[in-house]
Amino acid sequence: MRILFVTDHYPPEASAPSIRCSTHAKRWIERGHQVTMLTNFPNHPDGKVFGGYRQSLYKREMYDNVDVLRVPTLVFPNRGAILRILDYLSFVLTASLASPFVARPDVVIATSPHIFAAIAGWIASRVHRRPFVFEVRDLWPDSIVAVGAMKEGRVVNLVRRVERFLYRHSDLIVTVTHTTRDVLMSRGIDADKIVVVTNGADTSKLAPGCAPSSLRERFGTENKVVVSYIGTVGMAHGLQLILDAADECLTRVPEAQFIIVGSGAEREELQQQAQRRGLRNVLFVGPVSHDETIDYWHLSDFTLVLLKNTPLFRTVLPSKVFEALATGTPIIANVRGELERLLEPLDAAKIIEPDSVEELVRAIAELARDPARRRLLAANAAAGSKRYERTALADSMLEALQRLCPGKHESDRSDRDLAQDKTG
Repeated sequence: MRILFVTDHYPPEASAPSIRCSTHAKRWIERGHQVTMLTNFPNHPDGKVFGGYRQSLYKREMYDNVDVLRVPTLVFPNRGAILRILDYLSFVLTASLASPFVARPDVVIATSPHIFAAIAGWIASRVHRRPFVFEVRDLWPDSIVAVGAMKEGRVVNLVRRVERFLYRHSDLIVTVTHTTRDVLMSRGIDADKIVVVTNGADTSKLAPGCAPSSLRERFGTENKVVVSYIGTVGMAHGLQLILDAADECLTRVPEAQFIIVGSGAEREELQQQAQRRGLRNVLFVGPVSHDETIDYWHLSDFTLVLLKNTPLFRTVLPSKVFEALATGTPIIANVRGELERLLEPLDAAKIIEPDSVEELVRAIAELARDPARRRLLAANAAAGSKRYERTALADSMLEALQRLCPGKHESDRSDRDLAQDKTG
């Protein structure tokens, strides 16, 4: 089967969509299928094109054995909804213009966030007259309204109409949570064309372990309890809560050392605020590669999974949760809904009320001073992660694609066997 995958995020970016797309593509290639990724030049999350890349009309490369076609976009620093939308719209234009020059696929997949990538995917599917698969990672525009990036109005109403169009004209919809599937069904989308393939972790790379001693020496954490936040420092996450908790912990839990790993729209403001408030127990690391992230999971005595208190976020499963589980990192989370339902049976996390600084400080104090409890949560996390092995999840999505394109996997295998016979 020949698969064209349209995504606005792909390695060397280290975001959750990048890792998911890359892992799925490599697994499908291992299974004998052909995958082409249609994406942009790497610039997330800071809105700066990565070193080693310079935008051009197009760039074709083999990245980790995956055929990647990169197209130029408008690139802006990660500030302001208008600039981000211009960036997104430019990807629709350049990806759509590039799609006729890609070998005709058997199926076209597009993934959000953001919904504009799905527009480019739908256009590509019409160009090639092939089935269109919409992978829904976030509900747009609900998510951008929820974080305050945009307000209800004409523009949001227009995006909602586009959203409904894409749902109706998708041949298959893949959601990453069961709650999102329920939301789509409540909006009249046929349940038979929706499948759930959650996020997960590559347990061949992510496993419990110890951080390099050089890392502890670098941050002076040898005698500290490391409380990490690893991931996007964005508008959705409400990370002001960390600074407020760190302020309290200066006197109440002085052994706690907060380390924030990642970048995003809110990082600069939070870092400046931490300096103004004299929060010497908060360190900002900035963006690191996905491989480097593993060391920070191992450095963490426990980690924070936080989102703003909004009903929409009851439908989400932050992808960092699966990496925390795989590395045996205990979790403190303030996200109710689907995430709570996932974590509670595993007994790998402490769930607190959203927006409560007092509850967060109390949870940090309890885990910081109870290493036996941390060890139990860590063991439970590692055991529970086996249910969310990313390779198996990639296989599940592939099975859905094969049902959509019956016979393609058999014919592809026959073609390969014939080629082997001729060369044998």
